Amino acid sequence: MKTTTTKKYFSDRQGVRLLLGLLIAAVPLAASTAHVYVTNRGGTTIDVIDTATNKVVQTIRGIESPEVVRFSPDGDRLYIATRSEDVLDVMDRKTGKIFKKVPLSGWANDAMVTSDGKLILVCIRNTGVEAVDAGALDIIDSKTLEKIKSIPTKRGLHDIAVTGDNKFAATGSPSGNVITVFDLQKMEIAWELPYDQGILPLIIQSNPDGSGHRIFAQLNKTNGFLVVDFATRKEIARIKNPDEPSGFTPGCEGISHGIGISPDNKTLWSNSRPANAVFVYSLPDLKLMGHVALPETPVPGKAPRGGGPAWITFTPDSRTVYVSTCGTKSVTAIDVETMKEVTRIPVGEMPDRISTLVLK
Repeated sequence: MKTTTTKKYFSDRQGVRLLLGLLIAAVPLAASTAHVYVTNRGGTTIDVIDTATNKVVQTIRGIESPEVVRFSPDGDRLYIATRSEDVLDVMDRKTGKIFKKVPLSGWANDAMVTSDGKLILVCIRNTGVEAVDAGALDIIDSKTLEKIKSIPTKRGLHDIAVTGDNKFAATGSPSGNVITVFDLQKMEIAWELPYDQGILPLIIQSNPDGSGHRIFAQLNKTNGFLVVDFATRKEIARIKNPDEPSGFTPGCEGISHGIGISPDNKTLWSNSRPANAVFVYSLPDLKLMGHVALPETPVPGKAPRGGGPAWITFTPDSRTVYVSTCGTKSVTAIDVETMKEVTRIPVGEMPDRISTLVLK
């Protein structure tokens, strides 16, 4: 009898453990909180959107003409470049206080942080040295917050992307008509690829080991983007967006402006101002999947203008893409799977670069 009772006791406990295990497995793990930071280049604010609610939950004020916000890997620091000062503002995210201003070589147009958090890379659009539009890539040590190298370029730099292994960075020059790739280990220019048009936003698709696979770059006179093979350093394709929809005036400078790859590497999204839409291409084959119309800018007594789609960012789970439209003072949230607009989020004056911070 005693033995039977003991066996029943352990059997009951095992059943409870099994039930608890099933219940725990059925409860989804708490998702990371993601915030989208929107620089309002025409004003003095940066809006912060909570991707769980698609609402602005914070507005950072007193930053004149902010260009871009990037983040330390732990999310504690914000790195903010502006048009108003030749410095990189370093802000404590929790207190909202700027505790360091890192001197730069000139006006910063974009910035990126290596995934290991060690280096902050800043595109300089105008150094004011030797030529009206001379540029540079400023490299800042994130530990000391000191500039450790400035690599000069003949013309100003507009946008930057980094390979997954943090060994190379690619930049584009609108006035220099060139893609410049930098070796981040040697801290020098590795190679350049000249064009007959200015280079606008670009993105790097990395191989599984983090090395560079392809560069996708937009040209300032082309409705579409080009494809560069990273290994051979040659253009291998030029993708033209469809002719329809069309008929919208750009609203902001540039034709195709804003390009991004979803974190799961399944889709590429490319803005078109004449279409006032974002086109979606599958990866790796770059087949057109469709497009999503973006907000229009009403003009009294006239046909509406395009909203001027500007920049693109994603939630880390690749479920939602966000597109800023500089002419409509809004950010559009789009469901990636259905390619349908979810909502439009009002933000500040002339929303520009947008970037996603994951708070774990």
